[in-house]
Amino acid sequence: MPPTLASLVQHSALKLTVRAGADRLDAPVRWAHASELADPVPYMEGGELLLVTASNLDAENPEAMRRYVRRLADAGVVGLGFAVGVNYDDVPQPLIDAAQEAGLPLLEVPRRTAFLAIAKAVSSEIAADQYRAVTAGFEAQRDLTRAALAGDGPGELLARLAAQVDGWAALYDASGAVVAAAPDWAARRAARLTPDVERLRERPAPASVVVGDTEDRVELQTLGTGRRARGALAVGTGAALGTAERYAVHSAVALLTLTTARSRALQGAEQRLGAAVLRMLLAGQPDHARAVAGDLYGGLLDAPFRLLIAESPDPASRTLLGEAMEAAAARSGEALLSVPEGERLVVLAKDGGEAVAACAAYAEAQDERTPDEAAPEDAGLVVGLSAPAGPIAVSAAYKQAEQALSVARRRGRAMVEHEELAAGSVLPLLADDAVRAFADGMLRALREHDAKGRGDLVASLRAWLSHHGQWDAAAADLGVHRHTLRYRMRRVEEILGRSLDDPDVRMELWLALKVTGSPPTP
Repeated sequence: MPPTLASLVQHSALKLTVRAGADRLDAPVRWAHASELADPVPYMEGGELLLVTASNLDAENPEAMRRYVRRLADAGVVGLGFAVGVNYDDVPQPLIDAAQEAGLPLLEVPRRTAFLAIAKAVSSEIAADQYRAVTAGFEAQRDLTRAALAGDGPGELLARLAAQVDGWAALYDASGAVVAAAPDWAARRAARLTPDVERLRERPAPASVVVGDTEDRVELQTLGTGRRARGALAVGTGAALGTAERYAVHSAVALLTLTTARSRALQGAEQRLGAAVLRMLLAGQPDHARAVAGDLYGGLLDAPFRLLIAESPDPASRTLLGEAMEAAAARSGEALLSVPEGERLVVLAKDGGEAVAACAAYAEAQDERTPDEAAPEDAGLVVGLSAPAGPIAVSAAYKQAEQALSVARRRGRAMVEHEELAAGSVLPLLADDAVRAFADGMLRALREHDAKGRGDLVASLRAWLSHHGQWDAAAADLGVHRHTLRYRMRRVEEILGRSLDDPDVRMELWLALKVTGSPPTP
């Protein structure tokens, strides 16, 4: 620890005597400075032990001493050393009273103790403290490096860092989610700081900020060497970090940044391997794919999975979604196969797993945003999700995901699951301007005929189709004779130039009626 007034008083060679402020001797001393100026405050920085002989002071004047001492105390001077036997044989009582009143420690310096000796003692203790701090910092660096090289993940490194700073530490991924924390209880504390991490991530890296509440003081620092942060480190302590603790934090930041960079290099290699595995699966070679994947993706191929296609012209949106899914998979220990394909990101993820849930939550958040609230990187991101599949059905799952992706784009939704298409009606799939234009064109001649008061061909066609061509049932619904209905259907054929005996024609007409919302039968 740095020198204090108490350590100087206890220094046997200095022979200092406390004359006032004995209850405040634990104040750290930044420096010892001699000055005979009547007002040395403009030259003080705070934390000094001021040494005087009172050659320019009216030390017997109580009012002058009160003003002098009060000004020193307000400037942050931690103590006053008064040399006796130079200008005064003893410490003047007005000075003692003023120091006692202001709560400023007053030390009597004997004539045989040179001010230089006091300054040397302070300097020596400061140097010794700095040496101890540097030594402790290097030891902390070695300890943290050993933890990083152990290859057991960031947990052990964070545990040792927390012990070094006598507090807690947490690691966040690029999305702001807590990856690991030490001690275990710190995970909940760290999670409450996610909004602060997200704001810090928006600043160019490297960046840092100090936050906190009544519980602790927390320093947040970004990780990564580029302009975009790859994660963040939080360190919570009861007070500001000392020199040794600062060394430990800086070492942890450097090691975690290196680990992140190494992880990204490995991620690139994994993506290339994943692309090869995906190509084999799409080619109908699951055994070869399983052999190439080995332990890396083998667990994923042993259980039902989902194939997901995310598409966007903006790389940032695909990156954010991929990072969110990767973080969720990492927290739950799930395997994940992620392969970039131009403006697409193709992902194989465990069915019912956290990665798929993270994708759904990401898409739901996008759908809930108004155009003004949407972030630029979210623009145009659409996701198609296949039904659960296995290794032998990846090609079919890819087609399902593409179909769901197409529907999501038409509906203006961030994500559509293939089950929605299989379980629902086909009509939502036709909610397309081109389909509606086709339907309007197909029925236009019939509507124009009806508009001139020449009959109810559209209503009659709907009734006839809804009863599968049964004349009596359709005529009864319309309240007309079946011969009248037969006549009307012949007119439909004449106007359209198509035969109602053709099932394709009947299908197209029925869908046209549904898509355009033609008025129901009266």
